[in-house]
Amino acid sequence: MELMTIIVGIAGLVLGVGIGYFVLNSLLTKKKNDLIKDAEEKAETLKQKKILQAKEKFLEMKEQHEAKTKERNQKIGQQENKLNQMQSTLSKKVEQANRKDKELENMRKNLEKQTEVLEKKQSALDKNHHKAVALLEEISGISAEEAKKQLTEQLKEATRASSAHELQAIVDEARLKANQEAKKIVIQSIQRIATEEAIENSVSVFNIENDDIKGRIIGREGRNIRALEAATGVEIVVDDTPEAIILSCFDPVRREIARLALHQLVTDGRIHPARIEEIVAKVTKSIEEEIQEVGKRTCIDLGIHGLNSALVRMVGRMKYRSSYGQNLLQHSREVANLCSTMAAELGLDPKLAKRAGLLHDIGKVPEDENELPHAILGMKLCEKYGENADICNAVGAHHDEIEMTTLISPLVQVCDAISGARPGARREVVESYIKRLQDLENIALEYPGVTKSFAIQAGRELRVLVEAEKVSDEKADQLSLEISQRIQNEMTYPGQVKITLIREKRAVNYAR
Repeated sequence: MELMTIIVGIAGLVLGVGIGYFVLNSLLTKKKNDLIKDAEEKAETLKQKKILQAKEKFLEMKEQHEAKTKERNQKIGQQENKLNQMQSTLSKKVEQANRKDKELENMRKNLEKQTEVLEKKQSALDKNHHKAVALLEEISGISAEEAKKQLTEQLKEATRASSAHELQAIVDEARLKANQEAKKIVIQSIQRIATEEAIENSVSVFNIENDDIKGRIIGREGRNIRALEAATGVEIVVDDTPEAIILSCFDPVRREIARLALHQLVTDGRIHPARIEEIVAKVTKSIEEEIQEVGKRTCIDLGIHGLNSALVRMVGRMKYRSSYGQNLLQHSREVANLCSTMAAELGLDPKLAKRAGLLHDIGKVPEDENELPHAILGMKLCEKYGENADICNAVGAHHDEIEMTTLISPLVQVCDAISGARPGARREVVESYIKRLQDLENIALEYPGVTKSFAIQAGRELRVLVEAEKVSDEKADQLSLEISQRIQNEMTYPGQVKITLIREKRAVNYAR
């Protein structure tokens, strides 16, 4: 009985295992079929997607090929038209040349005929002349040679009298005009010397190792040099000068930024528009840091403490500015030292005088353009940043813009005159030249949509950059005309000023 129970249990167990195996096998078979079906569907989908992509790529390549073919055909057609025009022009010129040859031949024949007629007439005249001379000699009783001598003597006497009278008139006129002519010669000489000084103050030379670098700086179709000029506002002259590139701009800060940027680009070797903009931005930042450092170092050298950081930065900016051709920072340091020495001799506060001397031209380097005289603007800046009232008065009164209320004020005025009066220290034409270039740039910047403006080629060209979103092509033409008319009406300048307006559309995206 127990054996039967065991057998029955084993049989049930075997039956259960079989049924379980069958069910599991069915589930695995179904799962496998489902996976195969999904894989087939995905494969079909991927296949269709790849087919579509291949078709799109084929269509795109086809369009590009058709576009290139069309462009090539257009160029060929243009060249054919040019050749036909040239052939037509040459044919016309050949016809004209043949016509002129015929005309010249006819003229030659006419001249030969006229020459024969004239020779015959001249022969007849010679015969008549000999007869007339013989008749006159017989009537007058003297020979032709004697008559000629008498006439010559009479002409000499008349000429001597007339020449003496004309000579006296010329001498009197020369005496009247001598003073005027002398002044004109002196003025012309001064202008020529001043022009050379202006060139020296607006040009820097960037030396290179070999002339092969010039091609890399220019770039394909000039894109690199255009990007560098647009980023810095400096005209870059690449000519036949061996191992040198000329940087031309009235603003020394821009020239220094361009010089340092060129140095880094040439050293690095990677020169393209995106890299140029990146390097110019870095160099501009480093120049700003150097300006701050120069201001701090100047204050430390002069023993001036407690100066506001904004004023320290303006002192540093003086390094890149000039006053009538004289470096503004050197001039201010010189005035500060003179003020300190004179104040000590007069029993005044030398530190206060030195501080006023350093800050007296601070109004020439403001962050923003201002129509106020530089002395008044400097006084307002000193008041804004908490300087002593005596210093503010000295800064504002050193050109008699306001009344002097302290003894330091005439001291600063005298020291400023001493520093500027040194032989060769200043050139007034340079200051007016730079002022004219700044006015050119400021006129363009007043119009909406203008982002940058650069006066280049010594003020003979104004390059204006506008935002493509705000200024359309039609508006660009109108804006260029308006700027040119305003410059013509409001400014005085030699020659002519070319207005070049640049409208550039940029699309920038980032792949992450």
